[in-house]
Amino acid sequence: MATAAVRRMKLGSQGLEVSAQGLGCMGMSAFYGPPKPEADVVALIHHAVAAGVTLLDTSDMYGPHTNELLIGKALQGGVREKVQVSTKFAVSLADGKMEIRGDPAYVRAACEGSLERLGVDSIDLYYQHRVDKKVPIEVTVGELKKLVEEGKIKYIGLSEASASTIRRAHAFHPITAVQLEWSLWSRDAEEEIIPTCRELGIGIVAYSPLGRGFFSGGAKLYMPRFQPENIEKNTQIFDRVNEMATRKGCTPAQLALAWVHHQGDDVCPIPGTTKIENFNQNVGALSVKLTLEEMAELESCAAAGDVLGDRYPQMDNTWKDSDTPPLSSWKE
Repeated sequence: MATAAVRRMKLGSQGLEVSAQGLGCMGMSAFYGPPKPEADVVALIHHAVAAGVTLLDTSDMYGPHTNELLIGKALQGGVREKVQVSTKFAVSLADGKMEIRGDPAYVRAACEGSLERLGVDSIDLYYQHRVDKKVPIEVTVGELKKLVEEGKIKYIGLSEASASTIRRAHAFHPITAVQLEWSLWSRDAEEEIIPTCRELGIGIVAYSPLGRGFFSGGAKLYMPRFQPENIEKNTQIFDRVNEMATRKGCTPAQLALAWVHHQGDDVCPIPGTTKIENFNQNVGALSVKLTLEEMAELESCAAAGDVLGDRYPQMDNTWKDSDTPPLSSWKE
């Protein structure tokens, strides 16, 4: 069992309360090798809930669909009442072709599909996974607002959205959380997006807080930052973090995760894992205390210009180009 219960936090300013660290479930079904045995990951989820983790993060595209079905199985037997489930829509994989969709008919159909796979009456936090640049954000959020009014979702989130998109969405209906990549080596959101969220009272959910496994030894080797032309320089960052972790008496992963926790009470990291021992380590990061001097030292290890390579093999469909047409341009 994890050593200490996970504290609670308010996520955003609309009333949602979650554990201060969530559990990213994507890797249980997709993108990190073959799907893991169902019994093992259900046991992991139950272990996490017993330790005090309440925010379970999934998406209809993980699998696709199989991760939501897995979470649905884990929610049985009284678990549903103890957790907040977040899932996402927008990445359509129809006919083997990936398309980003935020039109009202798709939003509604995606929500109905997720409700059925998860086996729940309501989704606690429903994100637009990527922004549809063809559809005004007000149109997408307008359909989400209807789903809130119908009780099918409780709170609305955005993922990988630009500051201007977040502002427009929030002006139409309150946005509870923005999910973005934030870690010691992915810090570009600090320039504009995170200040915008804080100005508007929107919670911040940090995915890949361990640098896609970089700080925990489970790196995603096909990502640009792990390619031969970049990895030697980037490994030097790990070595510096590792040296500091040794001094602190914790693991590099715990140190990197503690850095995210120390960004503020409005930040909820959602590290993913498929192993109970790794989960316990991640929860241990909540007990790692950092001084201002240690924070500065850590940030000097991975200053913005030090990390080589992009976050993704291609940067399409992320916040850097997620602005949408004006509402006045929309024709049903």
